Amino acid sequence: MVWTRFWILKKHFEGRPKLSDFELKEAELPALNHGDVLLESLFLSVDPYMRPYSETKMKEGDIMLGSQVARVVESRNPAYPEGTFVVATAGWITFFVSDGKNLQRMFPDWPDELPRSLALGAIGLPGLAAYYGLLEICRLKPGDTVLINSAAGAVGSTAGQIAKIAGCKVVGSAGSDKKVALLRNLGFDVAFNYKTVGSLAETLKEASPDGYDCYFDNVGGKFSSIALEQMKTFGRISVCGAVSLYNDKEPQKGPYVQATMVLKELRMEGFLATRWENRKEEALKALLKWVMEGKIKWQEYITEGFENMPAAFIGLLKGDNVGKAIVKV
Repeated sequence: MVWTRFWILKKHFEGRPKLSDFELKEAELPALNHGDVLLESLFLSVDPYMRPYSETKMKEGDIMLGSQVARVVESRNPAYPEGTFVVATAGWITFFVSDGKNLQRMFPDWPDELPRSLALGAIGLPGLAAYYGLLEICRLKPGDTVLINSAAGAVGSTAGQIAKIAGCKVVGSAGSDKKVALLRNLGFDVAFNYKTVGSLAETLKEASPDGYDCYFDNVGGKFSSIALEQMKTFGRISVCGAVSLYNDKEPQKGPYVQATMVLKELRMEGFLATRWENRKEEALKALLKWVMEGKIKWQEYITEGFENMPAAFIGLLKGDNVGKAIVKV
């Protein structure tokens, strides 16, 4: 008999999520059938996408969606023997049963010196988003100037370092002086606190008087309206997220981007990293290699205890985290 704990969406969020919007429950798991595996969650990911997806992909009473690094503790599936480590998408749950179809095995030769939680960060979905957003959407070239907002987060910090590997100048924006110090330590050429600058437009102009070839956008909203005016002709905008809009009760209005995009002949494209699922192993191997070579440094913001999942999520949306937000079960 195995019991599990899980967090459900008790009530759809109105504006910013509140602790009362979640409920912790327990249930007994069923016995394993042939082909099943029982897994224990070790690390759970906390990500901004959970906020908009809670509205579009969930109903009240559903287990909060999300991914985890998990270990097989009992197996009736020869492809996943006991002790196998995987990345799963079972949501906010401590133990779960899988038929193996939605599990991604971690590299069997995962380096001992790296925490397995990195499979949820720099060597996981955030790393993949940075990799594809820059190399496939922005199509970086050596000498490009790249602007990244929310640059101290899991995606932005990795994106900035990939841009440096590609031979680019990188300008990063973050929401605290501590985060700005991190960006400078990661090798960003220019980093600034968008909350304390007098004028965002003037700050961007000073950081790169000739403008920007690539803009990796994690934020959207007012920041992006200003940033687009700073793009070079034929600039490329990779839209990875819009965290500044996720908690709005009413949609923000203008200014509108069409005139700027026409006059500067810009290309803007949104994307999900899952588009390149057939190239996932290639990208993960590249990210792992860069991490092992020290070309990508990683930072984790770890919350201890499964009971603190909602608080970690709420803190992420407020910008409390520096680096990848992880809950250690």
